[in-house]
Amino acid sequence: MAEFSDMKKFVEWLVPDENIKHIEAFVKGFKLSTSSYKRVMHLLNQEMNQGLMRHSQPLADIKMFPTFVRSLPDGSEKGDFLALDLGGTNFRVLLVRLQGHDIDIQSKTYLIPQRIMLGTGTQLFDHIADCIGKFVRDHNLSGQTLPLGFTFSFPCKQEGLAKARLSKWTKGFRCEGVVGEDICQLLQEALKRRTNCSVEIVAIVNDAVGTLMSAAHVDRNCEIGLILGTGCNACYMETLENVQTWDEEKSHPDQVIINTEWGAFGDNGCLDFLRTEYDRELDTFSINPGRQIMEKMIGGMYMGEIVRLVLERLNMEGLLFRSVDNECDLFERGRFYTKYVSEIESDTDDFYHNTKQVLDEIGVENYTTEDCKIVKYVCTLISARAAFLAAAGLATLINRINKTDITIAVDGSLYRFHPRFHNLMCLKIQELVKPGIKFKLALSHDGSGKGAALTAAVSLRLRNTKVIPDTLPAMSELPVRIGIKQKA
Repeated sequence: MAEFSDMKKFVEWLVPDENIKHIEAFVKGFKLSTSSYKRVMHLLNQEMNQGLMRHSQPLADIKMFPTFVRSLPDGSEKGDFLALDLGGTNFRVLLVRLQGHDIDIQSKTYLIPQRIMLGTGTQLFDHIADCIGKFVRDHNLSGQTLPLGFTFSFPCKQEGLAKARLSKWTKGFRCEGVVGEDICQLLQEALKRRTNCSVEIVAIVNDAVGTLMSAAHVDRNCEIGLILGTGCNACYMETLENVQTWDEEKSHPDQVIINTEWGAFGDNGCLDFLRTEYDRELDTFSINPGRQIMEKMIGGMYMGEIVRLVLERLNMEGLLFRSVDNECDLFERGRFYTKYVSEIESDTDDFYHNTKQVLDEIGVENYTTEDCKIVKYVCTLISARAAFLAAAGLATLINRINKTDITIAVDGSLYRFHPRFHNLMCLKIQELVKPGIKFKLALSHDGSGKGAALTAAVSLRLRNTKVIPDTLPAMSELPVRIGIKQKA
């Protein structure tokens, strides 16, 4: 299939003229004008300013949390570090060995059962500590003091480099006794309670910051981190004079990475002008109605459900799957996964192999080639809106930073696996940024995990050179080089 830079031509290629007029009545809300995206940018910039000002931040939807990460890697970082990457139904434990620009990573992924996601904070952190203990034993690291960088991908108010209080759970987590508590302290206590390991948490970041730090290790122009996965969030490097909520000494460097938490953009109703009936229905039946409005229009946790709602509506109107069984997954909430959207849009010919496979999997029978075209059309509209909204957010950050050459580090399953997300974002960003600004989107490999270790390494480097004030949390005089024996 040829690449289409013109979305209108792409749509016309997918769906014949005789059907598109009827279908358009039910999907036109996903096709937003450039002026609408510019309005999104204007509103986002206003909301970000509210989050940065001391008097308005407590009530702001976009919290703009200072992260206490004030310097990027410079390539001189050395040492061996543990990293913990927690942000969804799985988490990873990593051993990261740094030697300048050379990095060796060994990792293990662990599952968080739903009963723990919906249980207590003690159960959650005990489970994580058990897995860390097993990882340390399996890698013959027992008996050594290990610094740990912690990626925690939920909204937090950071009070120090290794102190962050959870503001609210997202992504399906509802563990009791955690909101308002210091995440690092809860994990440190669990490690002490459940293991014999000597592990000390040196730094806590979210996945966007980890992604930025990971890419900045090799690209000094990288000042924005973006997550496009289960959820959606971004961070960027801001000058301290614009951060009224900064309570620490404004010493060199005069900058700090801001965790925007822009998934909550629109919670106050400012994005209601572009929300569709499907967005509203999804929100109504979510576990957090009225919250994370922007994230619900972009994130992988929600995109498949929006597609399902549209397909269900088209079926009800007699425009799709005329003989479908009412007991198939199409009519069950949450059963049309976002991975299906990526698979469907990966079809490159008129045979629709992927689309047919998805329809078979969800129990649709007796579908036609015309049905396949319509399903793909719906997917392209919804994923394009998501890509363009993310692009509008990035263009807002790029214009704020206002440098001539900027790299955006991106990570997340949606960005990695969707066949057109990258290109769609680039097209829209180019349309929305100030003239003369060059940018590039760079996939951040092992972003959030490696970035957490790099954040820990940078914090130790700066502490050893007295750049970090003594008011930051103690790091127990951790050595820069732990001295783990390399495997042959």
